[in-house]
Amino acid sequence: MKLQDQLDAFKADFEAGNLSFNLPSAVHRLLHSANEELIASGAEKAALSVGDIAPDFVLQDTQGNRVSSEQLLAEGPLIVSFYRGWWCPYCNLDLQTLQAAMPELQRYSASVVAVSPQLPANGRKMQQDNDLAFPILADIGNLLAARFGLRFALTAELIELYSNSFNLDLAALNGDGSWTLPMPARFVIAPTKEIVFAQVSADYTRRSEPLALIPVLQSLK
Repeated sequence: MKLQDQLDAFKADFEAGNLSFNLPSAVHRLLHSANEELIASGAEKAALSVGDIAPDFVLQDTQGNRVSSEQLLAEGPLIVSFYRGWWCPYCNLDLQTLQAAMPELQRYSASVVAVSPQLPANGRKMQQDNDLAFPILADIGNLLAARFGLRFALTAELIELYSNSFNLDLAALNGDGSWTLPMPARFVIAPTKEIVFAQVSADYTRRSEPLALIPVLQSLK
């Protein structure tokens, strides 16, 4: 099953109350409203896109190692996926599918990293729970996400919802009191640092298919 089909199926079950946890209809309405507001804001248009030069970065992985984009690009193309956190079921499905595509992606000497604002310990949980072999990097304060044009601030209503309905304290999980998140995104960066593929979604339930990157990587050979 394709990634988006999995995401759509989860969303349908979640909203129909078919999962182990149910939320009041008012919560679903607020999630829809906040999602639609971010989409309508045109935030996606501020993100880096194909033809732009990707910013260099050095971020810490779950083992405390410093991971450098410059070093990875010296080995070949770099795939960078931005996700929200281990608590996001859509992100879990996304990275599971990305992991399944790794053998194909590595045929083209591509490196893969996933980036989120959560602390390394929480990234480690994401890595272990989903059996991910690629580096999970901590972008504290969403500073790299901001450079890619992905960072946005949660509204007061969403902060209250996350805190009370979901029992999620993002300030603690991310080690940062800003209550910001990245829009989910996937980029392919050529060794020249040029972005050759970009998919950014203000709608967190929409993600790009990892195997759709194969033609992009083929074009770089």
